[in-house]
Amino acid sequence: MKTAHMWRLGMKDMQILPMSRHRSHLKKPTWIIILVSLVIVFLICAYVYPPQNSTACYVFSSHGCKALSNWLPPAPVRELTDDEIASRVVIRDILSMHPSLSENSKLAFLFLTPGALPFEKLWDKFFQGHEGRFSVYVHASKQKPVHFSRYFVNREIRSDKVVWGKISMVNAERRLLSNALKDPDNQHFVLLSDSCIPLRDFDYVYNYLMYANTSFIDSFEDPGPHGSGRYSEHMLPEVEKKDFRKGAQWFTMKRQHAVIIMADSLYYMKFRDYCKPGMEYGRNCYSDEHYLPTFFHMFDPAGIANWSVTHVDWSEGKWHPKSYRKQDVTYELMRNITSITESLHVTSEEVKEIQIRPCLRNGNQRPCYLFARKFLPETLDNLMLIFPNYTSS
Repeated sequence: MKTAHMWRLGMKDMQILPMSRHRSHLKKPTWIIILVSLVIVFLICAYVYPPQNSTACYVFSSHGCKALSNWLPPAPVRELTDDEIASRVVIRDILSMHPSLSENSKLAFLFLTPGALPFEKLWDKFFQGHEGRFSVYVHASKQKPVHFSRYFVNREIRSDKVVWGKISMVNAERRLLSNALKDPDNQHFVLLSDSCIPLRDFDYVYNYLMYANTSFIDSFEDPGPHGSGRYSEHMLPEVEKKDFRKGAQWFTMKRQHAVIIMADSLYYMKFRDYCKPGMEYGRNCYSDEHYLPTFFHMFDPAGIANWSVTHVDWSEGKWHPKSYRKQDVTYELMRNITSITESLHVTSEEVKEIQIRPCLRNGNQRPCYLFARKFLPETLDNLMLIFPNYTSS
């Protein structure tokens, strides 16, 4: 009996012990499953809501966001709207056309001015002897100017009011381009203000622009408050923040690019409606600084130079560039400007980034600037005396 009792006791122990071992064994895979699930959720969140700063990037990878984006699957391709498809077809077909230069090819000079042109006499000197190689168009937004040069007489187009920083500035540019495009011989278009002056003689400017394989449109990325900080998500889906660019207003462009601007309505309306002073949260956005730089970055980045051939001095760090007075206009100043061979962009970040690039034309480094602003009217006499002797072609 004692033996039977011991056997039954041993059987009870045998029944208890395996159950105890089985329960402790189950705890390990449960924790593994929970850990793996957390990692998967973490990666899904990183994919759907990617980190926006470099510190967060390095949490994921020692190589930063680039390594993470390479490891994760590509984002699904967004389906384009009907308007986007139509716009891209038109842009593609225009860009596929080969420009044809002829003996009658002309530069179109587009003057955006409130009224009188204080440097008309200087431009008259610049144009003399080159009749048939240029056209002049004047958009006077406040009052019709009185002209002193025969090259400017009856060259005004139908103008409208222009307000600094508003879409009316872009409207005036488009109005000038549309009038200049009516002449099929106009092959390159130069936007100038009333404070602009030529830095080189006509032949140099003509050859520099007419035989360039790019349009001289300024475009660069500024992640600061006065760059990407002006972007509005209302521009989605057509304009994404990663494509938002900034640049100087003063451009020169090939005929192909001028035609594309005239054909565009979709992207123009995005900037008209959502890039303007007094947007939400008190932000200010200026279409003349963002529309063309963003548009060409999106559709023909290789076709633009990413700098403007019109020199402006922002060294004073103000909202407006440095204005040149009579005492400033010397041979030394003009030679310094015409000898610059690198373009400079300064971002609006707290820690400002300075971007310096060589000015390349047709693959070769060249002087950057053909024109300059802002010269006050009092500088005219000094400029008439030294132009174009302060530089050699």
